[in-house]
Amino acid sequence: MQFLQSLPIPLQTILLLLASNVFMTFAWYGHLKNLSTSPWYIAALISWGIALFEYLLQVPANRIGATTMSLGQLKILQEVITLTVFVPFAVFYMGQPLKLDYLWAGLCMVGAVFFIFRSA
Repeated sequence: MQFLQSLPIPLQTILLLLASNVFMTFAWYGHLKNLSTSPWYIAALISWGIALFEYLLQVPANRIGATTMSLGQLKILQEVITLTVFVPFAVFYMGQPLKLDYLWAGLCMVGAVFFIFRSA
């Protein structure tokens, strides 16, 4: 964690949110591939366990980020990171086709980033 503290605050926030999002994406969707034959409550308990690690990264990320960003900026940053993590997960791990809709969604997010950060 010492290495992380030497980085600029926005970069610390982004790296922690990226890592937390990987955990959350697996918690939310990984069971569809790995536990599809298990009862739903087993998948829920395992997902809950994975989500704990997401929170152990996400809470510090938001606390660090809140020292230099507004709540709206943190939220939009989180959404961009979610899409950045989800698309490769969907395509490479879950075997879903890559669609142009991901590009259009990404462009909408670029617009959201522009508007939420332009007054900063």
